[in-house]
Amino acid sequence: MNPRKLIATARALRELGFGEVYITEGHKEPVKEKEDKAELLRKLYKQMEEERKCILYEGASGYVFGEGDPNSPVVFIGEAPGEEEDKLKRPFVGRAGQYLNIKLEQVGLKREKVYITNVVKSRPPGNRTPTREEMMTCLPYLRKEIEIIKPKLLVCLGSTAIKGILGKEYPITKYRGQIFPYPYNPSIKVFLTYHPAYVLRNPSADKEFTEDLKKVVQLISQA
Repeated sequence: MNPRKLIATARALRELGFGEVYITEGHKEPVKEKEDKAELLRKLYKQMEEERKCILYEGASGYVFGEGDPNSPVVFIGEAPGEEEDKLKRPFVGRAGQYLNIKLEQVGLKREKVYITNVVKSRPPGNRTPTREEMMTCLPYLRKEIEIIKPKLLVCLGSTAIKGILGKEYPITKYRGQIFPYPYNPSIKVFLTYHPAYVLRNPSADKEFTEDLKKVVQLISQA
């Protein structure tokens, strides 16, 4: 109410015999603060460091957490950190990561605008494929990551990521480009494609990988 009108109303009520006038605001629903996904992810990663349940931690120099935009509609999921990732504590910064950055740019995606993480958060010895036991100790944290980010699409880069997300093996050369529902939240789609390291070893797969990333852009825009 306008302050002048408020004063005039109070004077009129006083003249009518009201000794005290109480002014209250209309009922308002409590405002729920916007969830800070970045802060929730920081808390999750701190929890991981404190619990050290991922059994590969002891053999590596620590954890390599996800990075990027926590509000991104898409999360790219790889296998595990490699040597460069272990040194720099960042996912996908080695040759495979540099190649992925180039391909993302080609289809109009910027690395800093997506979220990138791995199934396993510590480097396996000799960059070998993580064992089932090693994956199982890290998967609860990956699922929590996804729960916090709430993306529209998960992009599994390679067979290990596919097995971690879908819970079973899907030969990548056969199922590449296919879409599945995420088992823990069917509203999230899961898209299967090659791991960038595979494409570097098999240059003939570059065209298919590029096509897959174009499809990723389409799926994001349609979601």
